[in-house]
Amino acid sequence: MSLTVDQFDFLLPPELIAQHPASERTASRLLHVDGPRLTDRRFTDLPGLLQPGDLLVFNDTRVIKARFFGQKESGGQIEVLLERIVDERHALAQVRASKSPKPGTRLILEEAFTLVCTGRHNEFFALEVEGDGNLWDLAERHGRLPLPPYIEHGAEAEDESRYQTVYAKNPGAVAAPTAGLHFDETLLATLAAQEVRQAAVTLHVGAGTYQPVRVDLVADHKMHSERYEVPQATADAIRETRERGGKVVAVGTTSLRTLESAACGDGLVRVGAGETDIFITPGYRFQVVDRLVTNFHLPRSTLLMLVSAFAGMDAIRAAYAHAVAEKYRFFSYGDAMLLEREEH
Repeated sequence: MSLTVDQFDFLLPPELIAQHPASERTASRLLHVDGPRLTDRRFTDLPGLLQPGDLLVFNDTRVIKARFFGQKESGGQIEVLLERIVDERHALAQVRASKSPKPGTRLILEEAFTLVCTGRHNEFFALEVEGDGNLWDLAERHGRLPLPPYIEHGAEAEDESRYQTVYAKNPGAVAAPTAGLHFDETLLATLAAQEVRQAAVTLHVGAGTYQPVRVDLVADHKMHSERYEVPQATADAIRETRERGGKVVAVGTTSLRTLESAACGDGLVRVGAGETDIFITPGYRFQVVDRLVTNFHLPRSTLLMLVSAFAGMDAIRAAYAHAVAEKYRFFSYGDAMLLEREEH
């Protein structure tokens, strides 16, 4: 029987959508999901749930200031959200306007610089810097932090630091890999002292991560594409972890998608950069990741489908019902789960 998007729906009281981060990064709750067993914990309990020789894999992408307001040359108000900076002069972006910009339309952003629309690729517009200017620099100087659509306030000083992981390094994401927001330097040091190893991949999260699934059948959905890179050191760490009998623990769905996209058999991964539009749904056979740290995801979303594939649909359904009943905080600034992979 084909899976339907309705099978991944649930009722979420709006007051459970976290609008601000917890007082401290590690102050969130952690729901441990091990098949039918659900255990309420604190995020600071994570080291006690891992073993020496396990490997945590983080996504070290850095969120760029990708949101701009401005107007067309004709005067119409617009909002631009970069999806991807292609190079220092070109980008793909979502453009909100009363009428979609046609090729040749000039977009004057933040009263500071101008982008010209050169075409369209599916839901994204191709934009080019007019005159001199480096798009990376222009974004840093004039852009605004692109908070998710379900966070109802504009980016504030608190968000500048808290909507970024402490280990963020490679700029290019327009949404944070939010499972990593729970880690601070102290917790990372505690894990290292316990001989839990740490490695990184890079996947630049696109705004497409918030795109609703607009089809009825899961199999009909087309995933957006994102850039990723797996360094040699991470591939080596995964191999060594396998040899020693440790577990590979992905921190976030973006780390998991990167590792599974780079899988090359025997639980190992290929080194290098690439594009992935991997769509993980129930029935998928995981090749690399043994455990997953993740936040609570939106109803009817591709990420809810991914965690259902990982931990099992029944386990996730029960976990989310428990989280709602126990008033866990949801989405980017919310609480976390540690998921054990369902064995087939």
